[in-house]
Amino acid sequence: MARALLIEDETTARADLRTKLVAHPHVHILAEAATVRRARVLLARPDYDVVFLDIQLVGGSGFDLVPDVRPGARIVFVTAYDRYALRAFEINALDYLLKPVAPARLAEALLRLAAAPTVGEPTVELPSDRALQPDDKLFLRSGLGARFTPVADISLVTACDNYSEVRLVDGTKVFLRKSLKAWEDTLPKTHFMRVHRTQIVNLARITRYERNSDEHTLLYVEGSPEPVPASRYRWSELRERLSATRPTP
Repeated sequence: MARALLIEDETTARADLRTKLVAHPHVHILAEAATVRRARVLLARPDYDVVFLDIQLVGGSGFDLVPDVRPGARIVFVTAYDRYALRAFEINALDYLLKPVAPARLAEALLRLAAAPTVGEPTVELPSDRALQPDDKLFLRSGLGARFTPVADISLVTACDNYSEVRLVDGTKVFLRKSLKAWEDTLPKTHFMRVHRTQIVNLARITRYERNSDEHTLLYVEGSPEPVPASRYRWSELRERLSATRPTP
């Protein structure tokens, strides 16, 4: 059973979605809200699995409510305007439905919900159709916390099997269900480089580097208490990229 919240300020649209969900008995509507204030009260509940969230609401935007969604719950944005689609997927949307909601699209969204990662797993949503830019923001959710993070504030990504540890410039660590390869394919290549089999570094966040007589390289990165080793065979490219952005130490 999937437990749902409906957050929609249009009475007719909310009634339409409620009626269409009747065809899916495995979805139980816990409560409904029409305003941002009421929505925040509902989102503080611990017992929902999915939120059907309108984007334009009385008192604010549905995007403003994303940090209030409990860890592990999924978001399906529902709106009359498709110009919000990319933004929706960048901040942890399971799906995006246009009003009036087509029954077939609703059924598809619910299938995606059933196939979504286990509730409570730490996740990060990355757009799959384009590379991120340094001034983009990601919505990172891990454990009981969630935050919007500028891509430029990611200093280091370390592989942990199919998961990854993201280190931010303020020293915060976020453990996420995203492979290093997925990060490499999406992070801006102008700023990020895979310097080791298990690590990607933000070149703009390297404060200094050291090389010893054995040609081992250690990178000192903002937010990381330990230096990051760079592979020998990546040194040539790394040196070129570093010299283009900072003088040689």
